[in-house]
Amino acid sequence: MWSIGEKHGADAAPDENFTFLSKGVDFKGIVNFDGTIRIDGRVEGEINTSGTLIIGEQAVVKGVISAGILITSGKVHATITATAKIQIQKPGILIGDIRTPGISIEDGAHFHGMCDMGAHKWVDEHSSIKTVHDPTAYRGKARPTTL
Repeated sequence: MWSIGEKHGADAAPDENFTFLSKGVDFKGIVNFDGTIRIDGRVEGEINTSGTLIIGEQAVVKGVISAGILITSGKVHATITATAKIQIQKPGILIGDIRTPGISIEDGAHFHGMCDMGAHKWVDEHSSIKTVHDPTAYRGKARPTTL
């Protein structure tokens, strides 16, 4: 059995906030929090945190998400910004555009949308290399079509 000072989970820091929205919870609105939150119910709206957002297998989340880390195995239809990473775990479904420096998609999970991982920074750094395209170089190269 645990003594009074040993009830914290192995993953949670002793001073870290942990919030849980269980199955059966149906929330609409704006959620702002610090620390870690696990959602197993339904949330529609906006979720903001610099911490970790865990979306359970039974959860359905729709809206706009801004988090440090997003880990999902539920159904998500949202525009997402994650400052650290996004993990889509089996049998999770994520539909929407995401912006994150790192992503992992487990075999059996699904993602449909656009993903921005900051490649524009690399392109901006290398934009000093100019490529000149001459559109007249391709003139007359197309095959004629017949009706």
